[in-house]
Amino acid sequence: MPMPPAPGPRFNFAQHLFERHQAYPQRLAYIDDQGSLRYDALADRSRRLAAALLAAGVRREERVLLLMLDCNDWPVCFLGALYAGVVPVAVNTLLSADDYTFMLAHSRAQAALVSPALLPALQAAMAAGPHELRAVFVAGAEAPEGTQALEAALAAQAPLDQPASTGPDDPGFWLYSSGSTGRPKGTLHSHANPYWTAELYGGPVLGLRPDDICFSAAKLFFAYGLGNALSFPLSVGATTLLMAERPTPDAVFKRWRGQVGGVSPTVFFGAPTGYAGMLASPALPARADVALRLASSAGEALPADVGKRFTAHYGVEIIDGIGSTEMLHIFLSNVPGRVRYGTTGWPVPGYQVELRGDDGLPLPLNEDGSSDTGDLFIQGPSAALMYWGSRDKTLDTFQGRWTRSGDKYQRNADGSYTYSGRSDDMLKVSGIYVSPFEVEATLVQHPSVLEAAVIGVVDEQGLTKSKAFVVLKPGAKASDAELKAFVKDRLAPYKYPRQIEFLDELPKTATGKIQRFRLREREAAGR
Repeated sequence: MPMPPAPGPRFNFAQHLFERHQAYPQRLAYIDDQGSLRYDALADRSRRLAAALLAAGVRREERVLLLMLDCNDWPVCFLGALYAGVVPVAVNTLLSADDYTFMLAHSRAQAALVSPALLPALQAAMAAGPHELRAVFVAGAEAPEGTQALEAALAAQAPLDQPASTGPDDPGFWLYSSGSTGRPKGTLHSHANPYWTAELYGGPVLGLRPDDICFSAAKLFFAYGLGNALSFPLSVGATTLLMAERPTPDAVFKRWRGQVGGVSPTVFFGAPTGYAGMLASPALPARADVALRLASSAGEALPADVGKRFTAHYGVEIIDGIGSTEMLHIFLSNVPGRVRYGTTGWPVPGYQVELRGDDGLPLPLNEDGSSDTGDLFIQGPSAALMYWGSRDKTLDTFQGRWTRSGDKYQRNADGSYTYSGRSDDMLKVSGIYVSPFEVEATLVQHPSVLEAAVIGVVDEQGLTKSKAFVVLKPGAKASDAELKAFVKDRLAPYKYPRQIEFLDELPKTATGKIQRFRLREREAAGR
């Protein structure tokens, strides 16, 4: 596939989208829990928001905190800021006031755009530490003293005539990359980066169409959700269904059935833990009750058994891939019509991947084209510019044209890649690397197992042994001996977990990723 044309020397991503939307102004862009928003209204409201930020004294390249639940105002605020040349900092809505205190100070945000339900957390953050906020805009028509109602602010401004004269490499927006330890990293993306993800992945790989109804369980403040629910659908003129509440199986099913907004999604974006939970739900809709033609998965590797069961039930493929906050979206992916469950697929055209050994050199290929396990590096046009205020971490991750993912992978003979775990999660048992994910993916094939996480624990002799934490399906039973034997029958004997502990739930991030470091901390504390 030839590379799409690169953006010119003057490029503003919001303006780029608005120019496309002129061909279909009456088409629905968004439907949330409260109503709908047409493409012409999206452009109008975004340009008014741009004017409101400038009127509040926010200057080009200064940051504004975007702390909103998924709703029609979210893309208005994000695109409006970009249009004005202001940098939106999209933040996780599930964090604590302490996290927001850090982010306000770290980003030096000059304004905040917030949902009413999240305003108390923002106010607590403002009271707890230094900040530079000049204005706080609260979504809706009402606002407490000291803040501005977003609706009134938009009504008071004429749409900004011209976008900021930004270039493709100018600062566009921030996303905070959640690390396993320490404070999150402010990841700085350019105006061109979402263009590249849409042109290289959303259109040619996923094949999104103007008649699609897109629905993402991953929220807009995540890199995955931002592509799913903004960059991709807006680039092709599709409609997006937004949901403010948590993506529980019942909440997702309600929307699959068309019970919100009167539309049924044709494309669903989820995460492996979400798919597993939905398949285990007694309320799982029948194939005839949904309109899905395609499903996507990212966040962590999709177990083959989950993908196969979903396809068997719905006749729809799950397109599993891996992306990152640093690369903005997916760079290694299965492809519709060419899905190999148990792998993460092939490099997305426009991206290069490389596996490196412990010596930092590229791993050689075996005679059949496969390779040993190595650290995954990526090269592509959507890489972030830097981590704000963190030179050491920037240099460690962004190495020339290559970005270090922090993931371990193996290359298969057919050119696809199989996930082996995070670089800091890999286990070395009896001198041999063991992939926690491989063991976890085997455990979840057991009919009683809903989820599993595997870590290494050090025994009394100082040797590393594997331990599995298992969550059983509601009402199901299984013993540790039964599960150990199950793994031994399917993997090399040395890979079976020496210990198994049953839990009611696993610790996870807001995206559903299992936090194995929490389990390691739990073990260290002797619980």
